Amino acid sequence: METANDTGYVKRSRKKDMAESGAREHKEQLEKLKQKDPEFYEFLKEHDQELLQFSDEDEDIDEDVGSDMEDGDLQPDEEASDQEIQEKENKMSKKVITTSMVESWCKSIHEKGSINAVHSLMKAFRTACHYGDDGGNESTTKFSVMSSAVFNKIMVSVLNEMDGILRKLLKLPASGGNHDTIKNLMTTTQWKSHSHLVKSYLGNALHVLNQMTDTDMISFTLRRIKYSSLFLAAFPSLLRKYIKVVLHFWGTGGGALPVFSFLFIRDLCVRIGSLCIDECFRGIYKAYVLNCHFVNAVKLQHIQFLGNCIIELVGVNLQNAYQHAFIFIRQLAMILRDALNTKTKESFRKVCEWKYMNCLELWTGAVCAYSSKSDFKQLAYPLTQIISGVARLVPTAKYFPLRLRCVRMLNRIAASTDSFVPVSMLLLDMLEMKELNKPPTGGVGKAVDLRSILKVSKPTLKTRAFQEACIFYVVEELAEHLAQWSYSVAFMELSFIPLVRLRSFCKSTKVDRFRKEMRQLIRQIEASCDYVNERRMSVSFLPSDLAASSFLEDEKKSASSPLSKYVVTLRQRAEQKNTSFMESSVLVGEEASVFGKEISDSDEEDAKKNEEGAAVFSSSWLPGTGNDAKINEPKETKGKKRKQQRKERAIEDDVVEDLVLSSDEDEPSAEEDDIVDNAPPKLKQNKNKHKHKHKPKRFKTK
Repeated sequence: METANDTGYVKRSRKKDMAESGAREHKEQLEKLKQKDPEFYEFLKEHDQELLQFSDEDEDIDEDVGSDMEDGDLQPDEEASDQEIQEKENKMSKKVITTSMVESWCKSIHEKGSINAVHSLMKAFRTACHYGDDGGNESTTKFSVMSSAVFNKIMVSVLNEMDGILRKLLKLPASGGNHDTIKNLMTTTQWKSHSHLVKSYLGNALHVLNQMTDTDMISFTLRRIKYSSLFLAAFPSLLRKYIKVVLHFWGTGGGALPVFSFLFIRDLCVRIGSLCIDECFRGIYKAYVLNCHFVNAVKLQHIQFLGNCIIELVGVNLQNAYQHAFIFIRQLAMILRDALNTKTKESFRKVCEWKYMNCLELWTGAVCAYSSKSDFKQLAYPLTQIISGVARLVPTAKYFPLRLRCVRMLNRIAASTDSFVPVSMLLLDMLEMKELNKPPTGGVGKAVDLRSILKVSKPTLKTRAFQEACIFYVVEELAEHLAQWSYSVAFMELSFIPLVRLRSFCKSTKVDRFRKEMRQLIRQIEASCDYVNERRMSVSFLPSDLAASSFLEDEKKSASSPLSKYVVTLRQRAEQKNTSFMESSVLVGEEASVFGKEISDSDEEDAKKNEEGAAVFSSSWLPGTGNDAKINEPKETKGKKRKQQRKERAIEDDVVEDLVLSSDEDEPSAEEDDIVDNAPPKLKQNKNKHKHKHKPKRFKTK
């Protein structure tokens, strides 16, 4: 009776015979090739020596592992002993990777250029990236990573070396390249032979990126994959997945991760171009909008960083970016038009919220950065019209911060495009509102940072701190506006109405501090008028002549007018004030805002990067094991963390309350607005019925 051992012996014998016959056939084919096409044979001899030196005695490590797996697949006989079953189960165990094996593969690749070593290293990399995955077919896995030290060795070795190995196999330059490079490469025999290695490397790296939680690991991995991002042009599906993942890291990552993520996205747009640039523009704008719903003094820095990244990406392809910017600005205009036509509370809310205002800030920065380019300068006029409409949408004192923010954007556009934008009336109208002309009845109050709010509550309107903040900001922005035109030949006529209204405010106000501040601004405006009039008395051109545009051009470059010098002192005062707000602010989500670490992304510092990578991957983290701590976390600890997160979220979120267009006397307090905003719909409907009977309860929203 034939036993299982006999069957296994017969199978191994048959396999050996098949291998020997395959080797003989291969040698015969090579001999025929040498006689039939000697030139191609010489080419193989020069570029693929291993193919010509084929021997049936050579055994690849994959074949050894495969034979072990086949032996392990044999089913034991019913009469077999427990010892035989145990021996066969031991044969089923996968081959264990050691650090010495990884080092030997790397050595073979560098010294001999062994293709077999590259394949073995890539299979080990795949096993490392998929280690701990659920539902995987473990019987097909030839290697297993048993310790974190081996995992670290594989990850660092592959991420540091694989780009150079692939470029050498594909006969590409050591760095650089563009979409045409890949397009030409895909028709070569090298690509047909080694493209599966490229896809395996990029695909497995993407998989492990989705598993990582440590920002240092993700940053190092992205920094190394960036050198091979050019190859994504050959795999559109992988390219889309990488864009989605990297944009997520850019929008939500902490530390230096947003920087490395943006560099990756920018490198894709520069090298691959039309295949991904549209998707990158849409994706990065969407990620920006999701991050700018709420603002405080600290998060403001992070939002400004995200906006600067988008502005930098716009410069990669201005013509393409113009089309997207036109669409996004048109969307903002449609939202404003809906608010002006319907005049409902919900339509006003869509305009008077951080998401809308931060989008205006973004496109203002883009227009200012590329105002010298004809593509983007055309967007200045429609953007100015939208910002002016937003500033006049709600002419009440509660929305002074929003109006001042709009004025600041208009001043930036006017300065960058060298065009006149009438903002003085927006500022002078604020001085005539009763909230700034009557004595404060709410006491001194807390210092108000108008940069990080869009709306103030009714109690804050009556404080002295709010009045001072408004007056100082009006003086700063009005001085900025007039200083831009303090070198114009028509400055005396331009400044006439502002001077009249400022003198009127000095007479009407009863606060000495405000009167002193305004008189100082008036003196500087009058001094600038005299400065311009002295020089224009000697000119002979008419106001319509082209020579009028070059009037006091040298003085403007040197900023020598009295108003320009006064603006410098105002900027210094504002900077000191902003610094004090930053120091006194509650740091909520600090790690999400700290991104300004000085990093160097120079391609010449590979040695330093390798050391950093070895340090980063020296932890005990393995894919598939990142959730153990969360699962085993005690319930009490989870409850404390949830309470702490709710407290932080309450501090961080500067929620824009419902916009009520009734008079100030009939308005509810800001606290009541917040309660109603977070309450179920029934409570909102019954708010006016019960506000005199009892205070509404706070409801927790899911």
